[in-house]
Amino acid sequence: MRKSQFTKEQIVAILREGDKGDVPVEQLCRDHAIGTSMFYRWRKEFGVGGSEMSAGKRVKDLEVENARLKRALADRMLEVEVLKEIQAKKW
Repeated sequence: MRKSQFTKEQIVAILREGDKGDVPVEQLCRDHAIGTSMFYRWRKEFGVGGSEMSAGKRVKDLEVENARLKRALADRMLEVEVLKEIQAKKW
């Protein structure tokens, strides 16, 4: 899957600009070189009105990061145990 050229912060800023209503969505999309379908997809993904990420998306992101950190901690604990075991042996 292709990575977006916009960061999450940029996407939220575009959505907030669209929520203000000063500029029509079509014009806003042309200014930022995105399609209107992309704008509405982002709005759906990042929550109501685009002002912040939806709670479900935020929870999912936190779960993924938590799993990554748990794996890193387990790896580090295993390394420490191996080093202790090696140190205990007299070569």
